[in-house]
Amino acid sequence: MSKGLLFCALLTLLGFGLAKVPFIAASGVSPLVFALLLGIIVGNLPLKQTLEVAQPGLAFATRWLLRGGIVLFGLSLTFTQVLDLGPKVLLLDALVITSILIAGYMIGTRLLGMDRETTLLTCAGSAICGAAAVLATESTIRSRPAAASMAVATVVLFGSLAMLLYPMMYPWLGMNEGLFGVYIGATIHEVAQVVAAGDAVGPTALANAVIVKLVRVMLLVPFLLIVGQWWLRHHAAASASADAGQVAEKGKLVIPWFALGFIVMVGVNSLEVIPAGLHDGLVLVGQLSLTMAMAALGLNTRMEKLKALGVKPFLLALILFMLLIIGGGTASWVLMG
Repeated sequence: MSKGLLFCALLTLLGFGLAKVPFIAASGVSPLVFALLLGIIVGNLPLKQTLEVAQPGLAFATRWLLRGGIVLFGLSLTFTQVLDLGPKVLLLDALVITSILIAGYMIGTRLLGMDRETTLLTCAGSAICGAAAVLATESTIRSRPAAASMAVATVVLFGSLAMLLYPMMYPWLGMNEGLFGVYIGATIHEVAQVVAAGDAVGPTALANAVIVKLVRVMLLVPFLLIVGQWWLRHHAAASASADAGQVAEKGKLVIPWFALGFIVMVGVNSLEVIPAGLHDGLVLVGQLSLTMAMAALGLNTRMEKLKALGVKPFLLALILFMLLIIGGGTASWVLMG
């Protein structure tokens, strides 16, 4: 196990180092993305025997470090932030997430003929909170590494595009700064991308964008609870000929107990009972855990499997990107304008 975790730790350090490079830091690209890319590069080198020895550590990272990181991610939020902009924000985020998930899943599976795993992961990344949502969903449905890696790639591409495009759109849409911040938070993929786009518009936009985005992040929990049970029923139906023990084991795998831990951490953070130094340390541990899990995901991703997925995930992500821009902007204007 130690060799696999060492691999992940080294790639995590490199990922954080790259994210600190000045011109890269300005782009808002997360260390998770660099860890994934570095993992894919290393995982596709002729190191088959070494990677086989590393598998126990990689499995630990993609399961336990991932879930622990999601739990500690709750320390980045408080329930007060949810209430600051009023109940309409919750309605807006729920509407955006539900619309993107349902429309995206229908388009991906029926119109584009994509597999369910890649479709669901791509939709989750676009609808909720980018790579973190992809990782959490991947842990819930236990998908293939290639599907999760492809979904993260779509988040990086279109989230980065949104980060650059939205500040350019601001003067032309006729929204005030506060409303445009709501629009940013309701429709851009990653938290870091939301911060970058909001900051480029102004302080009021930044404040509103972060709050609306954090509400979206909190809605990850009910999503995981719902999708876990839906996925269980789907696989139970598909495995009707399997014995009861196998079906029960699948049921255990899809119950996202870590999502409940996430909510507990939000509650603890809301009470402000953790000393500042310990709080910052736990947040960092959570970030490191998620980044190591992303590195492990990359190490288990093979280029031939990515190629087999083709361009359809990117086409789906492009459609979702346009739906977020147009539909999300309309919903923001109607509900919050």
